[in-house]
Amino acid sequence: MTKIAFIFPGQASQYVGMGREISRTPIGEKLFFKADEIAGFPLSSLCFEGPEEELTQTDNTQPAIVTVSAIVFHLLNEKGIKPEMVAGHSLGEYSALVVAGSLSFIDAVRLVRIRGELMRDATRTIAGGMAAIIGLTPQAVEDICREANSVGIVQATNYNSPIQTAISGEKAGLEKAIELATERGAKRALMLPVSAPFHSSLMDPVAEKFRAELEATELKDAEVPVIANVTAEPETNEAEIRGNLIRQINAPVHWTETIQYMIARGIDTFVEVGPGKVLTGLLKKTDRSVTCIPVETLESIDGLIKKLKK
Repeated sequence: MTKIAFIFPGQASQYVGMGREISRTPIGEKLFFKADEIAGFPLSSLCFEGPEEELTQTDNTQPAIVTVSAIVFHLLNEKGIKPEMVAGHSLGEYSALVVAGSLSFIDAVRLVRIRGELMRDATRTIAGGMAAIIGLTPQAVEDICREANSVGIVQATNYNSPIQTAISGEKAGLEKAIELATERGAKRALMLPVSAPFHSSLMDPVAEKFRAELEATELKDAEVPVIANVTAEPETNEAEIRGNLIRQINAPVHWTETIQYMIARGIDTFVEVGPGKVLTGLLKKTDRSVTCIPVETLESIDGLIKKLKK
């Protein structure tokens, strides 16, 4: 019997035009209307028409991706497709918590809008960025970061696949890490178009500011296990979920372990719920024995149903 997990994308999956088709469904119209109200401007128009430079601003990207992901989930739910576990990559964890019944859609959009604003503001006071190292093991990247710390703070922060790790830190540390990774055989080592050192200790001030928002928000126990970014373990308790969301801002994302945990528990079909195919690509680099199907349009939902019937 097929065992399904839903996985939800984070930043970098957005694109102009996302959500336009599904916005014409009753649930799409309803949730985009709510998201526009919460954002205080037509977020829906930004998703459909751009401009791209505004959509990619983190305080816009985050509520936009959560909204599109939530609509796709509801459309799947209407077809009777339900997950046994859920997980989301960084920002995507908020989408996963909506699906799990731990966080309301309205609160999720409001929180990620604030989260994005805090991260945007952090770029003005916290110098640094991120880089991607491809083709080296996580251990090799961690070793490189330890050496590069001699010239500037740098940490492994996104364990995306067995051969892809993102690092965050100060510019000098990042540049040194890229140099060392290249010398040691990395296929690619490059700076990312990100303006802050996300998921690193340099984001401690942001985590503290966000704590107050989370503590004032109602969360419920999750109805299905949510595999947390910071632990790669299942969580259903609302207090633990709240703590994990605070820690997620300044702690690494253990995505490879998250996927491996679910596969070890019998998940054989992953559905990437929301815009893009980033997580599908990462999963193929982690374990090709399982299926991953990206879903964000009505046609792709129908395609998923046909595959599951087989």
